Amino acid sequence: MATVNFSIPDKVKQVFNAAFAGRNKSAIIAELMLRAVEEQRARESRAKAIDRLLARRSAKRPVTDANIRAAREQLRA
Repeated sequence: MATVNFSIPDKVKQVFNAAFAGRNKSAIIAELMLRAVEEQRARESRAKAIDRLLARRSAKRPVTDANIRAAREQLRA
């Protein structure tokens, strides 16, 4: 198992220790780090998806309101 050292503000340490008193703080930190990695990957995935959508949008012809209304009418029929 690896050891990691981080400097954090004293107030953060105090509230962390109070919130997780009596628990395995190393396990909690490891879980929080994994969550941070998952959240970062999700942000990157969303950003890539948005970029793909914007790229597709710029490559497509605009659709007029009349085209949209006509398509709706066809689907209702």
